[in-house]
Amino acid sequence: MDSCDHERRKFLQLTVVIPTFDEAENIPRLIPVLFSLPIPGLKVLVVDDGSPDGTGEITEKLAESFPDRLSVIHRREKRGLGSAYIIGFRRALREGAESVAQMDADFSHPPEKLPELLNALETCDVAMGSRYIPGGRLDDHWPLWRKGLSAFGNIYARSILRLPVRDVTGGFRIWRRETLLGMPLNRVRSNGYAFQIEMAYLSYRLGYNFQEVPFYFADRRWGLSKMSYKIQIEAAQRVWQMLLEYQDLNPITRPLSLVDPKLIHRRK
Repeated sequence: MDSCDHERRKFLQLTVVIPTFDEAENIPRLIPVLFSLPIPGLKVLVVDDGSPDGTGEITEKLAESFPDRLSVIHRREKRGLGSAYIIGFRRALREGAESVAQMDADFSHPPEKLPELLNALETCDVAMGSRYIPGGRLDDHWPLWRKGLSAFGNIYARSILRLPVRDVTGGFRIWRRETLLGMPLNRVRSNGYAFQIEMAYLSYRLGYNFQEVPFYFADRRWGLSKMSYKIQIEAAQRVWQMLLEYQDLNPITRPLSLVDPKLIHRRK
């Protein structure tokens, strides 16, 4: 087996972390699709925030069909997206995941794109699904005002934080194990979609390599959106706070990248 084959085999050891709140209609559809993907050894970790619709219990029942591959963290109350991902990341790392994916439960993030993201991870530290590079786009049925609001939020965060990626608010990503281990997750405070911005900014400050992979962001077909004005306000405020909070971080403060710097664009 050559070194390239070894690396490919290594990164196929993937754990997908999925935060849930009232996703009883989506989880039974999503889990079988994930386990049908051509990704040997794939595991799924659901972090449920005490869903009143029984999402956690439904997932536990599903786990009987996928022993040692599907597990659930039950939280008693709704504590937010950011903290759900952090607890999920930490559990996945403790259990030896070599790479960790994050995605929504509502099929907005197409599971069939995971193999492509995983392949991209061979030449970067974090592979990011992108709605704003050629080949990616938002749901065709979204009204213009909604597309405009999404684009504005993304441009707003990118411009203030000077991030060299096109989609900083998206939550469809795969992280190398070493990347997450090199990040101060205990300092992350954002809970809504500002969490996605904060994680991207942390990665940038620490000099990690990004690679964006285009995807079509479809609107959910089942269940209700969790987006709210409170979440949007948090994002607008947190962007400015991040500028101050992470001034002490730079590439010197974290482990060296495992990726050959000649393979991908690095922070300038």
